Amino acid sequence: MNRDRIVVAPVAPEAEERVEILRRASRHGFRRFVVPDAAAVPEGAEEILRRDPSGSFEWLRPSDRPAIAIVPMAGPEDLPKAIDLGRAHGAVALSWVAERVIPLENLLADAHGRYAVWVVIDRMRDVPAMLGALERGADRVVVEISKLEQLETLEAALDEPRGAEISWEQVTITRVVPAGIGDRVIVDTTSLLRPGEGLLVGSAAAFLLHVASEAVGSRFTRPRPFRVNAGAAHSYTLLADGTTRYLSELVAGDAVLVVEPNTPPRSARVGRIKIERRPMVMLEVERGDRRYTAFLQEAETVRLSGGTGPIPATHLEVGQRLFGAAFAPARHLGGIVEETIDER
Repeated sequence: MNRDRIVVAPVAPEAEERVEILRRASRHGFRRFVVPDAAAVPEGAEEILRRDPSGSFEWLRPSDRPAIAIVPMAGPEDLPKAIDLGRAHGAVALSWVAERVIPLENLLADAHGRYAVWVVIDRMRDVPAMLGALERGADRVVVEISKLEQLETLEAALDEPRGAEISWEQVTITRVVPAGIGDRVIVDTTSLLRPGEGLLVGSAAAFLLHVASEAVGSRFTRPRPFRVNAGAAHSYTLLADGTTRYLSELVAGDAVLVVEPNTPPRSARVGRIKIERRPMVMLEVERGDRRYTAFLQEAETVRLSGGTGPIPATHLEVGQRLFGAAFAPARHLGGIVEETIDER
């Protein structure tokens, strides 16, 4: 996970705020820290460092590893110095004065796994580039955080799913009926999806069905592996942070939860939303003593994940089994709340 490569380094001016940043980061699942002193180590920490006056990271835990020199990258002349230190000591850290991505790529190309490459950043927007350079990224990204609210910005930049535990189950279709013309939403992502991947969609947040991507085409259409023809505008789907969002409210840049039955989920960014009026079909499934619905475009390229494979929306029948997942039913602005609710 990206989070495993993040090292949180509080740099707030007040000591109490630095300690609170460490505590909050620990509660949010971060386990690697640069601490102001040994007494400030958060519970559950796995790697602990301290920045010493010489301009290096000194290990407090584990303590038997050599210090990691920090090289300020101000110009091309600094790259050979970083390469020499990395080769000599097994690791080197870069801090940025000017260009960032190209110097990191050059260092990663030389390291090629032979030594660890660290970077130090103070801008949350740099996180994706530092983690993804040359499809590998830095081994550790030390993020300097001066304010508590920057932790939320950091989490949003990580593009990793969180907060959504998925327990897959199969449910039986009890009804399939035409639903007239409706506004259906296509979700185009900036990632290529596998044939079995897609989005969780439904009319009630308590139970969502799995709609697969268009990574498999038809006799009349080419595959569009970036696309999920997700369903009617009112439908819920899951964001990567575990909150729900109406399909009609998705916008470019949103991180949606991409899922495949019985496979770890991942995050993908929305690149475009297309809302068009199309013929719809309503399907109803039974789970225990409750029934749930989903509205989908009636088209061969819209597929739901079934127990025996993907089922086109045009071939849905009573008695077929579909994959879905149950979640907390009560939501306010997409987040889970504790209240009595009955969505029908």
